[in-house]
This record gives sequence, C-alpha cells and structure tokens, in this order.
Amino acid sequence: MLYLVPTPIGDLEDITYRALRVLRSVDYILSEDTRTTQFLLQHYQISKETRSFHDFNEHGRLPAVLADLKSGKNIALVSEAGMPGISDPGFLLVRACRQEDLPLTVLPGPCALINALVGSGIPTEPFHFEGFLPHKKGRQTRLKYLSGLDCTFILYESPHRILRCLEELITHCGPERPSAVCRELTKKFEEVRTANLGDQKKYFENEGVVKGEFVVVVSGR
Repeated sequence: MLYLVPTPIGDLEDITYRALRVLRSVDYILSEDTRTTQFLLQHYQISKETRSFHDFNEHGRLPAVLADLKSGKNIALVSEAGMPGISDPGFLLVRACRQEDLPLTVLPGPCALINALVGSGIPTEPFHFEGFLPHKKGRQTRLKYLSGLDCTFILYESPHRILRCLEELITHCGPERPSAVCRELTKKFEEVRTANLGDQKKYFENEGVVKGEFVVVVSGR
C-alpha cells in the first residue's frame, strides 16, 4: 500500500493519530525533504528510514518504488509540508500506481490553500487553485487568464517574489480587487491581511525585508 500522508504546514501538533500510526508502521518513507521529515519524526519519537523523492529525482526513483509496492511493501509519501501532490511531488507516483492497479490511500490533513481560502472572507464556491505561477515563460498569459475569472483564485508565492506578484496582479486585476494575503499559516507569527490589492502592495513595500511563505487569495472579477 502507498500512503499519501499530509504533514503540518507550521504547527507540529497539526497531524492526525492515523498519520502518526502510518508513519510508524510503513517499511520506509519517501520524503521531499528528508531533513524536514526527520525533524518531524524526531519530535514524535519515530525511528524510520527516509528516502528522498522530489522534483529532481522522482522519475528516476519511480521504478524502484513501484517494484517495492509490487513486492508487498508499505510506503508513505510526504512532502516538505502539507498535502503531497499539491504543488509538491506526488502526482507521477499516484498516476503510476493507478495505471499499475497498485493500492493507495490518501490521508486527510493540512493543506495551506484550504486554510487560506476558508479564513479569507472571500467567496469559497467556486474557486480556482493556480499554485505557483511560472517564473518567466507563460507568466503574463496566466495572469491575464486569472484576472478574467468570475470565481476566487488562489496563488502560492515565495517571499522574494511577493511584491512582484502583487504588482502584476494590480496590472491585470486593478488595485481595487479584494484579496487576502496569508503568510506563515498555523505558525506563531501567522498573518492574514484582507484588503484590496493596491493596499496590500503598499503594506508590504513599507515592511522592508519580506519574510514567510505566502498564499494569495483574490476575489473573482
């Protein structure tokens, strides 16, 4: 069995009893970032082998993982934080398991986009999840598309690109478009700011060095 196990996006207490039981019971854990995973395992006194499985090696690792599953091994897949397969490795392995008719199950748990959407005060139904925008090629095309949506849309963004992202959103959506900018969700310094895009940009420009991982929720047209 392959288990997709969500891990905390901040607060280490945001993990289920079932997830901990699975992590203790599997033969080994596939991890996007083994150092982060080991920190979590040590916190819960779990001694288990971790093997790297990330964007740069998942194609190469796939045959061996499938072979282990076929031989009867139980394997857990975790990302650095949150739900595997959502802007994180997981899709290729899940697709391969479905194609090979290998058993898998997805455990419920933390997902930053849901936390941000539900807490934003912006309509939740329907919504479009974009994830990370392309850094270069196709970026403006995607922004133009998003600006025309009638539903709420959600982006992930890094601290060193958040100002650029807000500037581009203003260009395509206008400065008055309602939004929520969320960072460090579930952590000690969690912040959710609800304001129009123009005010969001002014706030983060005045902050100086911007820190934290971001989820940006933008109202539909």
